[in-house]
Amino acid sequence: MSGDRDDRQRHLPAGRKAQLAAYVSDAGQVTVGELAERFGVSIDTVRRDLDQLSAEGILVRTYGGAVSLSTISRTDRAVDQRLNEQEKEKEKIAALAAALVQDGSTIMINGGTTTLAFARSLRQHRDLTVATNNLLVPGALPPTAIRDIYIFGGAVRSLTLATIGPVSFRANTGTELDVSCDLALIGVGAISADAGYTTSNLAEAAMMQEMLSRAARVAILADSSKFGRRLFAQVSELGAADYLITDTMPPPDLRDALAASEVELITPAAPPRPREARS
Repeated sequence: MSGDRDDRQRHLPAGRKAQLAAYVSDAGQVTVGELAERFGVSIDTVRRDLDQLSAEGILVRTYGGAVSLSTISRTDRAVDQRLNEQEKEKEKIAALAAALVQDGSTIMINGGTTTLAFARSLRQHRDLTVATNNLLVPGALPPTAIRDIYIFGGAVRSLTLATIGPVSFRANTGTELDVSCDLALIGVGAISADAGYTTSNLAEAAMMQEMLSRAARVAILADSSKFGRRLFAQVSELGAADYLITDTMPPPDLRDALAASEVELITPAAPPRPREARS
């Protein structure tokens, strides 16, 4: 009887909205199409429900869907709160990422605590040029490993202690200098088979996209807690990266999607193998 009551309630606005809110809370992030299919109503109806729930402060409305308040609080926390999370996993990822770096190369590193762990792992390297928007990275880099360090300018996002702005530098004459790197190491907030690599902030996503476009090779760094999730802003589709470096094997759907996109999966059980840069 309770199952029948639940089915009937889905088609009543109040009952549907309550179940919709509960579903978004459990899922973390959903699309309008997913909700319309699940609850058997039109996309316009779902959009109206989401708009009302957003106005009531129950969830956060996004382009094409919604995000739960708990997901926002989990993903958009201050960097000092995230430093002690998944520490062992980040150290494993950092060591694997360091194995991709060649002495004398130029690398770009974005904001985040996983990339910060990577910066600390470069003790055995030499003569590196590093460009980053992560304000914590210069102090974490071993001095013996570095030839030059550059910080991308722009506004500072205090929550993540990273700059948000163009991936470029200007000469004394004001002319913008073209920059590129051998390897970009990008930490992301979530990875899914359909949405690719995503993060919670639009400006950070735009900066990460530009770093990817300026790199001969791209390595995405993410621990297994990021699997199967989708955040507000897409950084890129899966195939934009050469490598995904993580602490354990992803679930089958994501693993298959990575293979189809020709992304090399690097884990402690499957360390990196030699690979030529993309042409």
